[in-house]
Amino acid sequence: MPEGRKYDLLERAEKFSLHVRDFCLKQRQDIVNREYIIQLVRSAGSVAANYIEANENLGDKDLKFRIKVCRKESKESQLWLKHILAYGNNEYESTRISLLQESFELERIFDAILKKLAMKTGGSTI
Repeated sequence: MPEGRKYDLLERAEKFSLHVRDFCLKQRQDIVNREYIIQLVRSAGSVAANYIEANENLGDKDLKFRIKVCRKESKESQLWLKHILAYGNNEYESTRISLLQESFELERIFDAILKKLAMKTGGSTI
């Protein structure tokens, strides 16, 4: 991965995490949403945190593992974003859908990275 792309993806993952945080701060903190919000904040933050770890690259196995975690946490963020209730607030619903789309895109990016790494090392992407 070229250096410029690492930085762009890191910045994108960090922005995703921050946008999720800001979105969650605005949500109704009822008994239903509270658990989903906690899980979403954790998974979105983990996408960025694990990508930072991946950039430290302690070897091919560590890099693959961290990118797999990034992909997994992106998928998990999708789940929690689907579960959070916007209670008819169109602004929150629009933001929720935008964040959901970004989590899908991040998942696809991490999947593409894993495929490239597998081709390079002759391993599996799973």
